[in-house]
Amino acid sequence: MPRRTVTMLASTLMLIALLCAGVLIPVPYAEMSPGPTVNTLGEHDGEPVLQISGHKTYPADGHLNMTTVRVTGADYRMNLVEAVYGWLAHDSKIVPHDTLYPDGKTEEQSSQENAEEFSQSQESAKVAALKELHIPVKSWVIVSTVVKGSPAEGRLHAGDVIKAVDGTAVKQPADVAKLVTKHKPGQDAVFTIVPAKDQAAAEKSHKEASGTRKVTIRTRAADDGGAERAIVGISAGTDHTFPFTIDIKLADVGGPSAGLMFALGIYDKLTPGSLTGGTFVAGTGTIDDNGTVGPIGGIEMKTVGARDKGARYFLTPADNCAAAARDTPDGLTLVKVKTIGDALDALEDIRGGDVAALPKCTAKG
Repeated sequence: MPRRTVTMLASTLMLIALLCAGVLIPVPYAEMSPGPTVNTLGEHDGEPVLQISGHKTYPADGHLNMTTVRVTGADYRMNLVEAVYGWLAHDSKIVPHDTLYPDGKTEEQSSQENAEEFSQSQESAKVAALKELHIPVKSWVIVSTVVKGSPAEGRLHAGDVIKAVDGTAVKQPADVAKLVTKHKPGQDAVFTIVPAKDQAAAEKSHKEASGTRKVTIRTRAADDGGAERAIVGISAGTDHTFPFTIDIKLADVGGPSAGLMFALGIYDKLTPGSLTGGTFVAGTGTIDDNGTVGPIGGIEMKTVGARDKGARYFLTPADNCAAAARDTPDGLTLVKVKTIGDALDALEDIRGGDVAALPKCTAKG
């Protein structure tokens, strides 16, 4: 057989072998790509995303779209060919598998965590919007979770309202840990609580909660090697009572990143006029009870998804600006925001046509 033919045959066989290896050999990466975007002012699956009753609402036009990211499942192992294709594609991003599923987290665990974060983001969005409108919201510190096997198990329960620790009033969740860690492991901490069922009854009757009691819990040392740090095995959170009903109807979405857009949608429906002036605005960002906007993951995928749907402006958390500005889709203006107030100011400029006044994202932030 001629040498040239042998060489070509060997090269072909080598190429086939490499392609087979690329298809068959899994690599430790996962893919992120643009997910659905949903207008918080509109409908999803045939019903309004934001449903408000017990308070006057106003028509709203334009778009205030929340954005999402699709990710490959925890159990899916992409091959080398898929990874290379993803690296070359403009509308996807390849990241280490552990970035999305750290410490061997399963897809079910990740979904549960995302669902909890999504629920909390909705609550914070409601609080932030109503605070911006100077509508009072009642808030209190609660037991968010109880660690199995901890000193608090069976003594405190999720939803219990924490009024005080060792007689010192608790005003925010961080106060609980500060007061508990004043003890040495093995010492007692005294919690003044209102059981969850009594708090629920009080909310229903619009009266002060009864059933306040004191619970003494023996602290123990933290499991993270902090032998001098006392814990009881709970995490504290915040619960609220709203003066009217605000329901957010959106299924199959997780994580905290829609908080800002939910808050703006609520604000728009509770105020006359249009926040967007009919313009297509999208965005992302976590939000806390005070209206502070925080960074999110997958910003590059969200801007691509928003522009593909027709967005002209994208409200971007300040800490995501540099990453987003490195590859901004054509025709999309990235607007930097740090608070819900910043977002409302930017929307005023957008509907007034004063684009030059907008705080735009740059490669430096």
